Amino acid sequence: MYERILIGWNLAVFFLYGWDKHRAVSGGWRVPENVLLGAAFLLGGIGGAMGMIVWHHKTSKMRFRLLVPCFLLLTLSVMRGL
Repeated sequence: MYERILIGWNLAVFFLYGWDKHRAVSGGWRVPENVLLGAAFLLGGIGGAMGMIVWHHKTSKMRFRLLVPCFLLLTLSVMRGL
């Protein structure tokens, strides 16, 4: 059951990164960086990492390049323990 919740959350984080990238290109209200990082930290590391790769989003920001892979490892370690 928890696996499905984590999969759903990571999909939401993935699309949150994509939505913010769309807003960055088209203009308009953006998702704050702390929200994107917080979502990845709260076991959304897979979605955040995939969002960075697929959407090419926040890849030049050093905070994201360092923290999101750490959050990915955290998410994977928690999922492995389930």
